[in-house]
Amino acid sequence: MHLNTLRAVVTGGVSGLGFAVAKHLVEHGGKVALFDVNDDKAAIAVAQLGPANARYFRTDVTDEAQVAANVAAAKDFLGGLNATINCAGILGAGRVLGRDAAMPLKNFSATVGVNLIGSFNVSKAAAALMQHNEAGEDGERGVIVNTASVAAYEGQIGQAAYSASKGGVVGMTLPMARELARFGIRVMTVAPGIFWTPMVDGMPDDVQKSLSASIPFPSRLGRPEEFADLVAFILRTRYLNGETIRLDGAVRLAPK
Repeated sequence: MHLNTLRAVVTGGVSGLGFAVAKHLVEHGGKVALFDVNDDKAAIAVAQLGPANARYFRTDVTDEAQVAANVAAAKDFLGGLNATINCAGILGAGRVLGRDAAMPLKNFSATVGVNLIGSFNVSKAAAALMQHNEAGEDGERGVIVNTASVAAYEGQIGQAAYSASKGGVVGMTLPMARELARFGIRVMTVAPGIFWTPMVDGMPDDVQKSLSASIPFPSRLGRPEEFADLVAFILRTRYLNGETIRLDGAVRLAPK
């Protein structure tokens, strides 16, 4: 798919990895609908991208009716819908057996709700509309790109909920790609390593240096624009389908 023809929903799109993707797509002639819950950051993001190229839709990705309505409204604004990039996510850190008590089930459910169920919820709402697109080259009608994490493979202590949620995203990639193949809709996932995000930015210098040193090569944190570059490559490379790509500088997470 050519980037200048992209009409994309980007969840978590007003900051971090999601905003980097939105910015890359707009710079290459695409249009984006930003799904997020941060009104302040959304105003800044839309101003930066330009109101003709981007619109914010306040969206709880776990709300089925709201997501369906907002995906339809996004399609109207965009003048079509042929891509969805799911970057909305929460950390949900916490030990199964905490200092005072076992993890409350609602904490586990909330993490799985946003990261896994939210990704599925937006994907199926988008696919329901994309299946009716006119077929392009190779019969392609749309692309879904989900965001997992290297924690899906080597989750650390305190990441049981987060790793389970991201492992679920990896697990649904192939079956969803196989099912949506008959509609010409591809499904891919990126599993980023340790990236430079606002969360890391707030960490002390020594912690940042320690994180960087743990990455074999390049020995630094990932840059959001590198994530955006990979997403763009996936969007325009039709033979990529049903796979999760690690983007991590060869890091393998230690137990803690």
